[in-house]
Amino acid sequence: MSTHVDSWYASSTAAVPPRPTLEGDLDADVCVVGGGIAGCSTALHLAERGYRVVLLESELIGWGASGRSGAQAITGVACGQSKLESLVGAGDARRIWDMTVEALRLQRELIDRHRIDCDYVAGQMHVALKPRQERELREEVEVAHARYAHDSLRMVERDELQSLVASERYIAGTYDSSCGHLHPLKYTLGVAAAAERAGAKIFERSRALDYRRITSSNSALLVRTAHGAVRCRSIALCGNAWLGPFAPTLARKIIGVGTYIVATEPLGAERAAALITNNAAVTDINWVIDYFRRSSDHRLLFGGRVSYSGIDPLGTRRATRARMLKVFPQLADTRIDFAWGGLVDITLNRAPHFGRLEPDVYFVQGFSGHGIALTGIAGKLLAETISGTHDRFDVFARIKHRDFPGGPALRRPALVLAMLWYRLRDLL
Repeated sequence: MSTHVDSWYASSTAAVPPRPTLEGDLDADVCVVGGGIAGCSTALHLAERGYRVVLLESELIGWGASGRSGAQAITGVACGQSKLESLVGAGDARRIWDMTVEALRLQRELIDRHRIDCDYVAGQMHVALKPRQERELREEVEVAHARYAHDSLRMVERDELQSLVASERYIAGTYDSSCGHLHPLKYTLGVAAAAERAGAKIFERSRALDYRRITSSNSALLVRTAHGAVRCRSIALCGNAWLGPFAPTLARKIIGVGTYIVATEPLGAERAAALITNNAAVTDINWVIDYFRRSSDHRLLFGGRVSYSGIDPLGTRRATRARMLKVFPQLADTRIDFAWGGLVDITLNRAPHFGRLEPDVYFVQGFSGHGIALTGIAGKLLAETISGTHDRFDVFARIKHRDFPGGPALRRPALVLAMLWYRLRDLL
């Protein structure tokens, strides 16, 4: 039987009564596939609009990236604004930026309105290890102020940074008070519960196998599971890296990258606070990033590895702990209580991938590490689009995406080779 990965998130979340597996046939207006933040947000916003919604999750709500991630809620998209402007132009890039800022407001609104107890803390920092990266951060702040009127982002000079983060590794940083961090599994479960209260029906351990048309007029769809089916008018695909054979054309546009996190033993309030005095979430700006934050029970949560090959040859606990000690050598005496990993879906250009497989079959995927807030507004945009207002969704849908090269057999080896350049660049 499915269980959540053995993580600090799962261990610190109260047990939730199991949801049923779909048995038999149901009628709905919309079938949502995927029970992460994107799917739960879609179900919530559609149900609040009066739609009959059925959500199918192949494992458990929050089983994938939504319940395992580093959980830093940040502005923008993973490819960056300059790349986004080259993809869609300055006007649409600005609209997307504004929607990512809205995503942060929406997240806080959902937490407050639905009383989701998910340890939300405001504040996020990016930090530089070398002068080239410091220049990049200064340029980012200048652009954010001059072109996007985003005044909550500011530069943090070295002296201040070292008073905030107890590490000699970083030379400068930025701080954004509009961003933050939270407990992602509690948040996802909270959004799912809100969707159910609004009328959505959620089924776990109910993998969507395929879909087809069921009427001569082509106005109805049937989504099959192993033990049942959903008849609906629209489908919203929110399974990201886990959709697999359900939508093979989408699978060619993304690839699952392994990422890994450890949680220390409880350090005590004083020792934990001394590591990150403002309790912000922190990430460096290497290509292979380190990211870390304090937990509500005074641990350090530290993520610092990726696997483009899809395997974990070095051992999550040992290798991630070694990266943590490069940042915080003062934790050498500290025990690691939890170590876990999962897949983050990335696109070739690192921009999110939204669109339609058919006029009534919609999808969102490819958040590329920026999903903790962006998935929430993706669900709201899907609800808007299915309701007939599609202009905001279509801004994202205009981003062009290519398949990962190499086909099924060679796409991952090709990605590994390509990433070697970026790994070397981190060292320069």
